[in-house]
Amino acid sequence: MFTPSGPTFRELAVQALSSIERGYDLLAPKFDETPFRTPNRILDPVVRAIRPLGPFGSGLDVCCGTGAGVRVLRELCEDEVTGVDFSAGMLAEAKATYPWATWVRADALALPFTEAFDLAVSFGAFGHFLPSERPALFAQIHRSLRPGGRFVFPLPAPARVGSRLYWALWAFDAAMRVRNLLWRPTFVMYYRTFRLSDVTSELGRAGFMVELRPLEELGRLKDGSPRCRLVVATRLG
Repeated sequence: MFTPSGPTFRELAVQALSSIERGYDLLAPKFDETPFRTPNRILDPVVRAIRPLGPFGSGLDVCCGTGAGVRVLRELCEDEVTGVDFSAGMLAEAKATYPWATWVRADALALPFTEAFDLAVSFGAFGHFLPSERPALFAQIHRSLRPGGRFVFPLPAPARVGSRLYWALWAFDAAMRVRNLLWRPTFVMYYRTFRLSDVTSELGRAGFMVELRPLEELGRLKDGSPRCRLVVATRLG
């Protein structure tokens, strides 16, 4: 739910009719009051699930936004923690909250790092990349990690077909596609394009060994499958 101090409908509408970068610059001061910020009930189990995979030296939060993932890295990494995003507004908010981290403004499809990190994470950003862009994204993250480094992120189970959430996500994606047909600049934000089978295949082709771990703290569905999995991609070579 939106809090009273969160963005108004008009502010969200202006954001949605902007470019992705400009939209997040506008939303940045109130971003943490929206449902788009990954909640601690997901971040905290991720920290506990990643910790046994360490120790880690330096860490990178890809598409860091206001820095929620950087807090995760702070708990896991012994050395420098870096957040990268292309929105100056989001980075300004992140820097104000977490002044001890390093902040870099860059496009995730052109990361300015080479074998610099032991752990990379990302939270809630993948809907901003078209399926055709994901191989380039994964290649950039692969290049940014040292050999043996890990790229780790949570991936919720897809909504059950016919459920209220399923139709809500379907309607949102449909509305975004219509918006992008009729309005420029485009605003890429789709919830139903990041499919597990596609993602694991693409990570493998980018040079990662992929392991899926259930986040048991987040529970299981009626069929026994995890509500959320942790994708652990290890850089080979």
